[in-house]
Amino acid sequence: MDNTEKIIALEMELGSRERLMTALTEAGYSARAFGAPHEALGALHESGADLVLVDAPALDASAREILATIRGSASTTGVRVILMVGSGAEERAAALDLGADDAISRPWDQGELLSRIRTQLRAQRTEKELRREVTVAEEGQHIARTAFDALAVTEKMTSDAFSLDKRLKFGLASLFVVAALMAGIYILFAHSAHTEDKQNGKIISGLERNLIRQQDLATEIRRLRAAQALPSSAPAAKDELQKHADELKSKINNASSDEVAQLKTDLAETNARLKRMEQEGGSAQTLIPADVQSVCLLHVSVAFRNQKSGERLRYAGLNPQGTPIQDSTGQPVIMLGGNGPEVKMDVFGTGFLAGPGRVITNRHVAEPWWKNDELSSLAGQDLQAEISTIRAYFPGDPRAFHAEIQDISKETDLATMAVDMQGLKRPTLSVDGSKDAAQPGEPIVSMGYATGLAALLARTDEETSQDILSRDGSDISAVLDELARRNLIRPLITQGHIGDVLPDKIVFDAQTTSGGSGGPLINQQGKVVGVTFAVLNGFGGSNFGIPIRFSLPLLTTK
Repeated sequence: MDNTEKIIALEMELGSRERLMTALTEAGYSARAFGAPHEALGALHESGADLVLVDAPALDASAREILATIRGSASTTGVRVILMVGSGAEERAAALDLGADDAISRPWDQGELLSRIRTQLRAQRTEKELRREVTVAEEGQHIARTAFDALAVTEKMTSDAFSLDKRLKFGLASLFVVAALMAGIYILFAHSAHTEDKQNGKIISGLERNLIRQQDLATEIRRLRAAQALPSSAPAAKDELQKHADELKSKINNASSDEVAQLKTDLAETNARLKRMEQEGGSAQTLIPADVQSVCLLHVSVAFRNQKSGERLRYAGLNPQGTPIQDSTGQPVIMLGGNGPEVKMDVFGTGFLAGPGRVITNRHVAEPWWKNDELSSLAGQDLQAEISTIRAYFPGDPRAFHAEIQDISKETDLATMAVDMQGLKRPTLSVDGSKDAAQPGEPIVSMGYATGLAALLARTDEETSQDILSRDGSDISAVLDELARRNLIRPLITQGHIGDVLPDKIVFDAQTTSGGSGGPLINQQGKVVGVTFAVLNGFGGSNFGIPIRFSLPLLTTK
């Protein structure tokens, strides 16, 4: 059974209708759009839908009639409705007063619209789950009533047969005991099923935001691709400095003797800044071919084991599309044991070679549950997160290399992994473990796989990314294998400066984000002076690195 969420759209404008259908389809929804109200309502009653988008810029009688029809029909119970209204806040408020679940202003923004749709569908799944739980509870009560009615009948039969001989009385007493046992078994079964359903719902809810879904991945790829199209600020800054230098030269030619000295000082400082910027750019270009081949993408697959039974959490099975079977609420059906594929969470990070077959990364990459409240909370439900597999991908090689945790730092967020290099020869990066290795104001180069899989796909064209996802979208390992085969796995390289050096941290401004954790910070001499470990959002793009000297004890262990 195909459990793709269905959306019906009533959009009067043809151009907007086509753009809407493209956005919904690329986001992974099953969508149909109509230009007339009776067509949309007819499709809704015939095939059903999870959500209806209604073009209602004027909130006229037609919009009221559509809402009344959806709300008044038993066949559309639970269907969510979003109205696309005029641009003012009053129109949105009026739409909610009419009974819509949400309203969005026209012209609508694709990102905002998809976000509101996801919110409504998530709320709908929760509502369906509550209905299902109520149904289970009612069925349990019905079973209990039936069992107790049977007990009452049995008791009456026993009373009426009290005068019979002892053997008949004994038989009736046995029947009474058997009926009582059956009632108890039925009640326990209903309670156990209800409890297990609630626990599975909590588990899926806890994992949902960490599990990679194809429609969310496609949305993130488009967002990153748009962001990468923005021009870089570095060339603009260099042009501004050059323009300022030319202006100073012109002023010197026409300045008085009292002004010349100061203007020459300003010109010297500007030229020095220009030279430093060119040197930093040149040093980065020198580092890229030398070191990029030794910076690997780490794909850590996390499974979940029941601490009591030792069984791993699995999906009940796969539908013909290769995705997990879902229940009526849209949640994957999971169970302990069984033959379905394991429930896994995919984590991405960066590592770099610092010894033969030895990769440095962060502890929170090697052990994703470390200081992770969401994964730690699963322990209260008797589930323990554990490593299923770790695979490393090096630029320029089509293979996935098996990796295992080698050592974990007891002091800070660092770890080493042992990688089976399968004969691959790559240079180890040089490290500077001295206390003065990193200095405030010095230029720095950061390498890493920021935003993980989404960023790699975003650097391809739309046709390539869609081709890969359409074939392998439900299997993250297969997607990565295809990217490696096409030589599309390469780290992002950004330049910046060290802002501050603390006893256990390096503050720097080279851009990075999640997935870049574990990447090397390299100075102008080509030495690794730190390891990226955290992003400080909302603070001028500043990030944190761990001084590389904290990794030296890990590199000396065997």
